[in-house]
Amino acid sequence: MRKASAGLVAAKTLVHALALTPLAILAWQFHDVWRNGSDALGADPVAEIEHRTGLWALRLLMVALAITPLRQLTGQPVLLRFRRMMGLYAFFYASLHLTAYLALDLRGYWTQIFEEIVKRPYITVGFTAWLLLVPLAITSTQGWMRRLGRRWGQLHKLVYAIGVLAVLHFWWLVKSDIREPLLYAGILAALLGWRLWKSLSRRRTAAAR
Repeated sequence: MRKASAGLVAAKTLVHALALTPLAILAWQFHDVWRNGSDALGADPVAEIEHRTGLWALRLLMVALAITPLRQLTGQPVLLRFRRMMGLYAFFYASLHLTAYLALDLRGYWTQIFEEIVKRPYITVGFTAWLLLVPLAITSTQGWMRRLGRRWGQLHKLVYAIGVLAVLHFWWLVKSDIREPLLYAGILAALLGWRLWKSLSRRRTAAAR
């Protein structure tokens, strides 16, 4: 039992380190640009910071969504121990993405965001996705699971809508080469298709009894 617990702690430590590595690299490059004027973040550092934080938010969201299918395919319930962690890291990077937009792009003129939300559809869907992530992050604790009971599961089904909005945000943001957003759209479609297939299978099994 101790060995299994130690293994889980080690695995979680590794996952934490991997999830924070993109931020550490970005912070180091930002410091290099700030102090030395290097081109570590390319010709447009602000756009690069926004792109990377948003991309990692999307990637980690896809990982969080993939954990349940992986658990069902492998029969390893321990994988569920990492689902909440991945969801919270997705929210963390999404918040960094929004903060970078507000602080570096709008440069403190935060009231403009409401004009941007109305004027630019990709910002509308991206901001909506972040807003929907907020209650999921807040209620991710065991305490909230007990308080909400069955409603907790219903609330957290919003993650699928958030996934659709996040992919749509990325798709509309890209001006020409849509191969990368298309890849994430395909991953999301596969994950949603799996969930639909499992739901239909459960209904057929229940009806046959």
